[in-house]
Amino acid sequence: MQKLLLFVDKISTWVGQAFSWFIVALTLHVSWEVFSRYVLDHPRAWAFDAMIMMYGTLFMMAGAYTLAKNGHVRGDVIYGFFSPRAQAALDLTLY
Repeated sequence: MQKLLLFVDKISTWVGQAFSWFIVALTLHVSWEVFSRYVLDHPRAWAFDAMIMMYGTLFMMAGAYTLAKNGHVRGDVIYGFFSPRAQAALDLTLY
């Protein structure tokens, strides 16, 4: 079971790092669309939909990477006072 979990974590890490380049493409896409709309006065009708789809894909793929790296923000003020067993139960419930 441990090998399977490590394998899934490796895949999540690889996919997350690969999809992290989507943020560069998304930034360039948004910048070009803003320039195109306000300077060239030539907006594209499909650009907003493409940006939403790219962001959604990035959000879903980077979520697994962040979870594998334990990078999610949580309220550690109360969480730190729990026993390790209670922390594990809370993690299991929330994820």
